[in-house]
Amino acid sequence: MNKSSILCVGELLIDFFCADIDTDLAHGQHFSKQAGGAPANVCATITVLGGRARFLSKVGNDPFGYFLKETMRDLTIDHSSILVDQHHPTTLAFVSLKEGGERDFVFNRGADAHLNREELHESSWRESSIIHFGSATALLDDPFKSAYQAFIQTVKEAGKFVSFDPNFRSDLWKGRERDFIEMAEHCIGQADFVKVSEEECKIISGCSHLSDGVNYFHRLGASAVAVTLGKNGTLVSNGKESSTVPSILVHSVDSTGAGDAFVGATLHHLNQYQDPKALLENFEELKNVISIANRVGATVCTKIGAISAIRELGEEVFL
Repeated sequence: MNKSSILCVGELLIDFFCADIDTDLAHGQHFSKQAGGAPANVCATITVLGGRARFLSKVGNDPFGYFLKETMRDLTIDHSSILVDQHHPTTLAFVSLKEGGERDFVFNRGADAHLNREELHESSWRESSIIHFGSATALLDDPFKSAYQAFIQTVKEAGKFVSFDPNFRSDLWKGRERDFIEMAEHCIGQADFVKVSEEECKIISGCSHLSDGVNYFHRLGASAVAVTLGKNGTLVSNGKESSTVPSILVHSVDSTGAGDAFVGATLHHLNQYQDPKALLENFEELKNVISIANRVGATVCTKIGAISAIRELGEEVFL
């Protein structure tokens, strides 16, 4: 069994979650503070499920940054590579839950945008078997954009297992969609495992049929591709075989963090194998991993808040 840690790279931020249900940010009045960021959700899932995770990010030298580091420690996430920026505040996001479980986001970006190449030391990733790149904001601006792209190339060349989730947010990329697509394509080409939503598959590939989009990602270089389809399960392919793996029926309250929990569960179970790359070739075993990840993602949808819901994951997700 592989007992090495999984390293997640990307933003760590404060979500100010609106407690007024079925309203947008313009009309929300009551907010609660929670740790957030897609890679943080992935890390939390890994450790809650019994795995080892390490987080590489940057926070501000402020109370929010201290809160985030404490939260990572409480989740038994290795936070030794979470850097503290002396000049930029911790990133803040304001989130409200609209009808149907959809989310309304506003970002006030801070310290995580300033992680640079010089700070991506080999010591932060050398002992990790799997490196996950799942930041919603990493590709937006330099210096983190250049550092992120260089880092994914470095660990790929070092033979690490690379996971990538583009985490597209339309509000962040208005007018720059072409830039997002080009950078996402580059990252997909480096990845052993790619997770995309149905929307992301169509946007990045330019294909209206999911099977065509998946094949396009394989041509770019991706070894395995998972397209999450919500209640309809996940389309998974290893380039030789493909299948839609069903999920479980739940009453969805909040979809926040569900995709990240899916990724965390997938990577945690891939990391149980001595050679995760070889596992991708065993399609039946890969489908079993995706089936478990579907249950984890669906279970997270039954509670409000990402990390708070992930903390409550129980053994029932494996049954």
